[in-house]
Amino acid sequence: MNDTMRSALERFVATAAQADAVAIAEATLLSGGAIQENWLVRAEISGGRHAGVLDAVVRTDSPSGVAVSHGRAQEFALLKAAFGAGVTVPEPLWLCEDREVIGRPFFVMRRIAGTAAGHMLVKDERLGGDRVKLAERLGAELARIHSIRPPRADLGFMPTYDDAPALHSVARFRDYLDAHHTPHPALEWGLRWLERHAPERGDYALVHGDFRTGNYMVDEHGLTGVLDWEFAHWGDPMEDIGWFCARCWRFGAIAREAGGIGAREDFYRGYENVSGRPLDRARVRYWEVMAHLNWAIIAIQQAERHVSGEETSLLLALTGHIVPELEYEILTMTEN
Repeated sequence: MNDTMRSALERFVATAAQADAVAIAEATLLSGGAIQENWLVRAEISGGRHAGVLDAVVRTDSPSGVAVSHGRAQEFALLKAAFGAGVTVPEPLWLCEDREVIGRPFFVMRRIAGTAAGHMLVKDERLGGDRVKLAERLGAELARIHSIRPPRADLGFMPTYDDAPALHSVARFRDYLDAHHTPHPALEWGLRWLERHAPERGDYALVHGDFRTGNYMVDEHGLTGVLDWEFAHWGDPMEDIGWFCARCWRFGAIAREAGGIGAREDFYRGYENVSGRPLDRARVRYWEVMAHLNWAIIAIQQAERHVSGEETSLLLALTGHIVPELEYEILTMTEN
């Protein structure tokens, strides 16, 4: 963080926190953000109700992003809604939409401890505490997210629609593939299968959109927070269940079907206990197929950011290479 950005943040936090003065003692860019930038900040606040040392994260846009992801103002509103519903999330503190401050919109949230690295979490069982309890807890958190229902004035930026969420997703993915310069026949096959087997419109709620291992944080005791709300939308709650359980998000721990960290039934039990409703297993499997197709589309978009020259990144370039693996999984899941 350069001196200009540091000074601008100090002035903003001082105003937002109604403090006499703010000094940023430490500022470190965190790794792992392909769509957003996250800065770990330690601020010394003088005066006001936040007086003392504040450990926070400043979340702002990366130089380029995926078109369907929310902006920072929208993500801040989602975080506030989730916090109010009792979901374990970092406390949202202040939003800045004025691009004159640091050149991009951003928000400040309280830092939470732990790690979110999926490849570490599935291998090191010292992380996350008891894995049965962790899987149950994650199911319970997801049920609390799905307790948020439209209409919500604070979430009015998310469009609602009358058709079945599954068909809505199929149409969106087909529009993207039709406009893309490279054909993907296996994905077209998957779309047709999803179209033919689409469940009717049922439950309609807030869907996190990226609820998976790697997007929540744990310490040695258990869950510390659910992260990354930039793909949230109104839809079928089973979309989140399918995304979490999809093979592509198990980080190699294929046998542990709940996100690579536990048993599917433990995760389901946590969800059912809080929601008070049994899960439709067949509907979940449908959304697992959708999850692989969704991730394939995102991977193509990520690679395109690199190939087009919009943002040079080895991470983005390598993401494009997982598409054939996802296509194979789609064909395997839809062969009957």
